[in-house]
Parts: sequence; structure tokens; C-alpha cells
Amino acid sequence: MARIIIFGGHGKIALLTEPLLAGRGDAVTAVIRNPDQADDVRAAGAEPLVVDVEQLDVDQLTEVVAGHDAVVWSAGAGGGDARRTLAVDRDAAIRTMDAAARAGVQRYVMVSYFGASRDHGVDPENSFYTYAEAKSQADEHLRESGLAWTVLGPSGLTLDPGTGAIDVDPAEASTVARADVAATIAAVLADESTVHRSIRFNSGETPIAEAVRAQ
Repeated sequence: MARIIIFGGHGKIALLTEPLLAGRGDAVTAVIRNPDQADDVRAAGAEPLVVDVEQLDVDQLTEVVAGHDAVVWSAGAGGGDARRTLAVDRDAAIRTMDAAARAGVQRYVMVSYFGASRDHGVDPENSFYTYAEAKSQADEHLRESGLAWTVLGPSGLTLDPGTGAIDVDPAEASTVARADVAATIAAVLADESTVHRSIRFNSGETPIAEAVRAQ
């Protein structure tokens, strides 16, 4: 049994991930900001932990992640407000990485997006620019952290039923069901060959566990 903490525990992807992890016997902590969401995450098989990651420093976050075996970052500000996007998608994410290192929690899975890169190419005038900058900086910090990281880069997210199959490292972004992103999170947590890898993916034809496994 692994003890896994998911930040953004009430997000669409997290709520699909939690039953997969709980169903295989993992103990899941779902970090949420709104206590009204606690029943939803319990129904998904996770134990809710109500904290506001924007307000916690590294010392406080170290206490939050201590005792777990892995961290999953699936939180986000949801766009719109540039200041809050930087505060959550970059700054809070980075603090959880530093906290994980301090707490001795080596495994860290980041849910990023397909085009995330320091060379993301998004026009500064585009409303997506701040998010692209925040994610690229957080991802880069994770890769340099010394943690046992995996960065997941799903393409355009849909609410379609999951297929259980993806296409890894395609030439161009397409779409992928959130359910298959959830299954990919579960798969990489169970596969040490995914450590220190960035995995971009679309919906595809290869079963997820096979697709993420290092060849």
C-alpha cells in the first residue's frame, strides 16, 4: 500500500484518480481548500485535508506531505487572474516540491500540459501566457529538485469516457479524456521506469501501462 497525497483533490482529474488508487489499496489524501468538497472526495475513496496551499509556507507544507510516499500535483488556479495563476500554478507548486524534499517524500508526479516548456512560444499578449510561464517554471524546478519526478503532459482535456489507451510523445497535440489522464497518473505511480521522465500524450491505441513503460 502506498500513501499518496493529491493537491487539487477536488479537481476533475483528481476525482477520477482517487478511486483508481483507493481501489488498488493505496491510502489517498486529497488536499482541498473548500470544506464543502469533503464528502465528494470521501466518496471517491480519499481522505480530505482542508488547507489553502496559497497560504502555507514550506515548513507548513512539509508537515502536510510528511508520512506520504508520493505527491501528485493536480491543482491549479483555473486561469483568469494572472496573479493567482502565478501564486498557485508556480509558487505553491514549487513550495510543495521543496516541502516534499524536506520531508523525505521522493516521488512526485506533476500534471502539466502538452506544450509546457521554457520555449512554449505563447505570445505574451495571449491570456494563456501567464499559465504557460507558471507551468514551465514549476516543471523546471521539479526537474532540478533531486526528487523522483515524472511530468505528465496531456493534450486537450475532454470529459469523454476513458479508453484505457494513449499515444505517448506524438508529434502534435490532440485530445485525451480526463479519465485516461487519471489512469496515467495511477500507472506512473506504480512504474519506477517513469521516474525522471516527461511524458506527453494524446488519446491513442496503446494500453496505458504499456505506453508509459520505458522501452
